[in-house]
Amino acid sequence: MPSFDIVSEYNSHEAHNAVDQANREVTTRFDFKGSGATYELKDNTVTMSAGSEFQLQQMLDILQMKLTKRGIDISCMEINEPKTTGRTAQQIIELKQGIESLLAKKIVKLVKDKKLKVQAAIQGEKVRVTGNKRDDLQQVIQMLKAENFEIPLQFNNFRD
Repeated sequence: MPSFDIVSEYNSHEAHNAVDQANREVTTRFDFKGSGATYELKDNTVTMSAGSEFQLQQMLDILQMKLTKRGIDISCMEINEPKTTGRTAQQIIELKQGIESLLAKKIVKLVKDKKLKVQAAIQGEKVRVTGNKRDDLQQVIQMLKAENFEIPLQFNNFRD
């Protein structure tokens, strides 16, 4: 029986490379000389440190550009408010992976409302869609691509 999985994930190795490239660019740019501006990636969290909130905004633009060039959808970023303490400002950005249960339920409801002969089931942080015909599964993929979710979705593990 044909099936596929709906997931939301990014390549962590590419994210690490993007943060390294952003760090290199910040150290060579004239407007950041002597400011001590840095990026730090731990697990799924990027911590930006700089001298002011204005520099943090510039650093965020650099990071988004580097992530996009590396093929990571920037809608997986959850940007927190900057915190200013004395001479430094910090901002934490979380890179989200996995589909939360509320969004998974919304996806299952959308698939069922389409009235196709497919079944959608939540399996942890992904949604598996199965059906008798490959064409029905492709219609589900097209429908979900047309919808606007707050996180990027990928369709993988397509099996006949």
